[in-house]
This record gives sequence, C-alpha cells and structure tokens, in this order.
Amino acid sequence: MHGDTTPRSPRSPIILAGLLATAGVAHFAVPEQFDATIPRALPGSPRGWTYVSGAAELALAAGVAHPRTRRTAAFAAAAFFVAVFPANVQMAVDWRDRPAPQRALAFGRLPLQVPLVLWARRVGRRS
Repeated sequence: MHGDTTPRSPRSPIILAGLLATAGVAHFAVPEQFDATIPRALPGSPRGWTYVSGAAELALAAGVAHPRTRRTAAFAAAAFFVAVFPANVQMAVDWRDRPAPQRALAFGRLPLQVPLVLWARRVGRRS
C-alpha cells in the first residue's frame, strides 16, 4: 500500500472526473473567487486565466471520464494539479491576514495537492 490513501474504488476515475468537472464549472459560475488566486506574475488578465483553467478542468474531466482517453487525461490532470499549485500559494499569501477560518482554508489547500496528484497518477496507471 505504501501509505497511499487515494481512492481505489472502480468508481475512482468517475469521482475524479466529477471533482474536476465541479471545479471547472465553478470557475465559470463564480470566477471572482478564482481571479484572486491567479499569481500576479502571469501575463494577461486574471479572469482570462480563470476561464482557461476552468476550461482545462472541464476537458480533463471529460478525458478522465472516458475509458479510451482516461490514461492520458489522468496523467495530464496530475500535471495540472502541480501546475496550479502556485495559485494555491498565492491564495495563502494573500489571505494570511484574513480571519482564522479563511486562513485555515487557504493554507489547508496547500497539502491537499499531494493526494490529488497521487490520485490522478493512480487512475492513469490503472487505466
């Protein structure tokens, strides 16, 4: 088992796809929440990056959901989870002076990327 606690259910790819789809839809439904997490060093508008990342999550969700594309999409999702880590760091930095529950949310997101990456990799390996 090697200490990995990511889901092993046969439904695991569909659950991962659902998580990605939910996050992708949220980027379009409430983009303001995501705009604030876009690292300022990126060129262009934060809203543009919010929409691009939301579209990427929706595409990854579709790929993970379909058995034919699952392997590639799952590994791409793992890479995506690594790539968006700077946005989570930006959020933690920006929210360091907010009330404790918001600070806890921002800093709590940071270690959550690790199980997401491992989960996506496992889905890819098992496809």
